[in-house]
Amino acid sequence: MLRAKQVQDRGEVRLGDIVLRNRLVTSSSLLGYGVANAPLVPYGMSPVSMFVPLAEFGAVTTRTLTVEPREGHFSTRDDYSLGELPGLLRRYGRVLRSTDGGWVNAFGWCNVGIDAYLRDYFPRTRDQRTIISLGGFSAEEFVTLIDRVNAAVPAGEIAAVELNVSCHNVNFDFSTILQDVLDEAVPRSAHPVILKLSPDYDYLRNARQAAAAGVSALTAINTVKALRLDPRTGEPFLSNRYGGLSGRAIKPIGLRVVSELREGGVTLPIIATGGVRTVDDCREYFWAGADAVSLGSAVWLASYPGYALAPLRALHVRRVLKAVRRWDALPERPAPVT
Repeated sequence: MLRAKQVQDRGEVRLGDIVLRNRLVTSSSLLGYGVANAPLVPYGMSPVSMFVPLAEFGAVTTRTLTVEPREGHFSTRDDYSLGELPGLLRRYGRVLRSTDGGWVNAFGWCNVGIDAYLRDYFPRTRDQRTIISLGGFSAEEFVTLIDRVNAAVPAGEIAAVELNVSCHNVNFDFSTILQDVLDEAVPRSAHPVILKLSPDYDYLRNARQAAAAGVSALTAINTVKALRLDPRTGEPFLSNRYGGLSGRAIKPIGLRVVSELREGGVTLPIIATGGVRTVDDCREYFWAGADAVSLGSAVWLASYPGYALAPLRALHVRRVLKAVRRWDALPERPAPVT
């Protein structure tokens, strides 16, 4: 199995062609673009991130970026004033809902577009190691996105680009374009390419397609398609009806997918995500076969009153980061029970 290797004398980790600062990264979308325009929340959606040194993570993954700005089911803005906060919270209620052990979201790829990101945000995050998440509805769109990143970002300045060809919040069957995306977009990239897998698609087949196409690593997993209804009216809570379930509830699914990928002979490096909150969670994913782990909604999201504890939650994140950075070698994966 191809495993992560320590880069000598630099305190970095190599996942195939991808160089990270360590084995702990942040998941797509949760921290926006790595920096924001609003002084209230300078790093994106989560106030917790204001108290965490993002530059010390293995990499920070952006929210998914499209060729053109996209409102999705929310907004492209991140510059709300305090006076707009009540309206903003009401809008959040239509795209993000807590559930038992996690969150269901349907933001629908709301983003400023690749050009605005590269012009207004990326230059302010050069102290971070970055994974740029890209999304589109055709191979042509992915080729355009890859070309824009190539033109603006010299090889080696980011960790990778991540192809989000598995999101449930945009009402599109990505299985119809995946092979074309791999065939046309991957060879054009000047940067390592990560494919993001969904547990709701044939992830083993998709992983094998990715390996054959020259993809450098896999992200496992994307959110799980889910639904929440108002028990009083029967109406869906989310604007999109269906959303993506994330958080502690999907950790057993994420572990299963990572393990099945390894058992199925997939040797590409895997960045595991889904319910990661503690050092023990990280260790479980490493034992399942992951090479790096990603912190998502289980860490960065909280109930609105819960954000008052953001500095304390950030201390916990710092402890997890410190522990993962100390690991020079991955825990050996136990032999499967037969």
